[in-house]
Amino acid sequence: MGSDQKKAENYLPTQERPNREKVHVIACGAIAREILAVCAQQGLHHVEIQCLPAIWHAYPQKIVPGLEKALADARNQGIEKIFFAYADCGTGGDIDRLCAREGIGRIAGPHCYSFFSGNDTFQSQADDDLLSFFLTDFLARQFDAFVIEPLGLDRYPQLKETYFGNYRKLVYLSQVQDEALQEKARGAAAYLDLDYEYRFTGYGDLSSSLQNL
Repeated sequence: MGSDQKKAENYLPTQERPNREKVHVIACGAIAREILAVCAQQGLHHVEIQCLPAIWHAYPQKIVPGLEKALADARNQGIEKIFFAYADCGTGGDIDRLCAREGIGRIAGPHCYSFFSGNDTFQSQADDDLLSFFLTDFLARQFDAFVIEPLGLDRYPQLKETYFGNYRKLVYLSQVQDEALQEKARGAAAYLDLDYEYRFTGYGDLSSSLQNL
């Protein structure tokens, strides 16, 4: 488990605002750092975070069973206000069906690339981005562990063309302006033989989703 996830799992409210009921956020570990940053910026001391494994980003079939278990565990502890810090994340609507059954909200959007960009903005750029491969800060940091290794490119580099031959550019959607991460993203684009494009998004719709809690 990465340090970001450990920090998130240990994040407990240090100061409760009297007019805010505590909210338990079950989150993707791949956005742990960003959730903590938004909570700190906005003073969301009523939010506590439980992170599920970030590697499920690469195995979306594991997400809903994991959410179901985390939800059951939270309710068994008497927790009532719960929110999923997930978009659809490749589950084909399964998270939405779970939300509908259980009366749980989630972050709007198909995936983190969209809500970091701002869902409206991402949709408006859909045609231009049709042949784009996206990175976030997390994926720029963890490119080997979350892209190369799950796809087997470390063992079978000849598969790179199979997976990425139809892409034309790598778009790095950055949450913080960090030259070291930009260099990592440029290196990822070079490895995949893709053009490189940088866009600073900040936290996008993640901020409003958490603030609305």
